[in-house]
Amino acid sequence: MTMLANELPIELPTSDQVPCLSLYQPTHRHHPDNVQDPIRYKNLVKELKQSLEQKYPSREVKPLLKPLEDLAQEREFWNHTQDGLAVLRAPGLFRVYKLQRPVHELAVAADSFHTKPLLRIVQSADRYQVLGLSLGAVKLFEGNRDALDEIDVEPDVPQTLQDALGDERTEAHQGVVSHGGGGTTRFGQGGRTDEMKIDTEKFFRAVDRSILDHHSRPSGLPLMLAALPEHHDLFRRVSQNPFLMSETIDVHPDSVSIDQLRERAWRIIEPHYLARLGRLVDEFGQAKPRELAHDDLKQIAEAAASGRVSTLLIEANREIPGHINESTGRVESADLSHPEVDDLLDDLGELVLKRGGQVIVVPTERMPTETGAAAIYRY
Repeated sequence: MTMLANELPIELPTSDQVPCLSLYQPTHRHHPDNVQDPIRYKNLVKELKQSLEQKYPSREVKPLLKPLEDLAQEREFWNHTQDGLAVLRAPGLFRVYKLQRPVHELAVAADSFHTKPLLRIVQSADRYQVLGLSLGAVKLFEGNRDALDEIDVEPDVPQTLQDALGDERTEAHQGVVSHGGGGTTRFGQGGRTDEMKIDTEKFFRAVDRSILDHHSRPSGLPLMLAALPEHHDLFRRVSQNPFLMSETIDVHPDSVSIDQLRERAWRIIEPHYLARLGRLVDEFGQAKPRELAHDDLKQIAEAAASGRVSTLLIEANREIPGHINESTGRVESADLSHPEVDDLLDDLGELVLKRGGQVIVVPTERMPTETGAAAIYRY
């Protein structure tokens, strides 16, 4: 059973066990705003408990809620929140996601997870990762246009040359290596430049392989290298990571603030982000006259149900009350008192993903339509 998830998933969690509990709330990064966060969280857990007790006996409810109640007491966790929180719980599954964007407050007990708020964040086109690399420290960051945060790397990602090579260094040699943010590491005796280069290459290969396997491939996010200039060429030469961008950041993250690192990263990402959105908008515009694209929500829903939608653009921060019958593609009315639960755009996104299409969440100013959605068809 996993608790704190290191990264947002590409495929949203599901469970064949019931009940499925979904909890969302906005959180705050700094004191004193974050003081109320655990209190609001406890109230949402109480809502889940009341909902469950209407259907399940207490002996089943108590163990189901225990991980959520334990989380409320984790002071360290609540002292290091981000902008939002998502908690998913079912028998045998417990996932906690710190989110870099706020979400509406919500607590739902149902036969499946409520994943629509996560869907919007996971499918946003502005997400990226930054690899901070020196011979004495490896760090990984994930961010978007507004935020950047360090995330924990998996345990088998080597942190230093010593971690990667141990006693298998090419030859004992004395070398002094900068960590990028102050401090040094000494290796062996002798100061042999060639041996040091060979060992550095082995270290970089090990880092590259682990980052690809445990972070880049699961997330699918573009990766930027942040390192001292002398490390860029060697790392790029040995890297097998197809997500590694050609542009780099010529400092180690320890030497700049997190905001400065985010600004540098976004200057690199933004042109790619805008170009990607521009290509999709152009593709939509070219396909629509040939009836291979549409912006009418009812027609998009029917096409999505039949698996015809290859790409769906959804307008960010917009909600349209409604629900889609997945079998027929028919748009049905929604309970207007709960628009966060029954949102037509999110239903469209989930359906397109289930049928093998891609979904991109687009800011309002970049949307090519006024309806909140733009679909490009396969045929």
